[in-house]
Amino acid sequence: MTTQTLTAGNFQETIASRDIVLVDFWASWCGPCRMFAPVYEAAATEHADLVFGKVDTEAEQELAAAAQISSIPTLMAFRDGILVFSQPGALPAAALEQVIDDVRALNMDDIRSQLAAQPTA
Repeated sequence: MTTQTLTAGNFQETIASRDIVLVDFWASWCGPCRMFAPVYEAAATEHADLVFGKVDTEAEQELAAAAQISSIPTLMAFRDGILVFSQPGALPAAALEQVIDDVRALNMDDIRSQLAAQPTA
């Protein structure tokens, strides 16, 4: 599977409707973003069961702001609609694979219990 363009119009639906969604926040003028792109594309091809989304921060400034993106590239991972990973910087292929493995291995019942136990503001 190739990467999918995410916009304000389809972001929430994509996150909510799939088990695991990885999101790359990027911009065309960003050198590290261009270096990370082929690594991300290769992972998308290898892991066809996951959604690999891309958000162009120039075209989707409100979405990037809502996601509190302050540095690009930033990789986020969502599982069952819950943000479980967020890190700025271009990852090498091995590190991206580790993130994917770690997200797959999460016990989501534990994550939901931890979230439920947090006080609400």
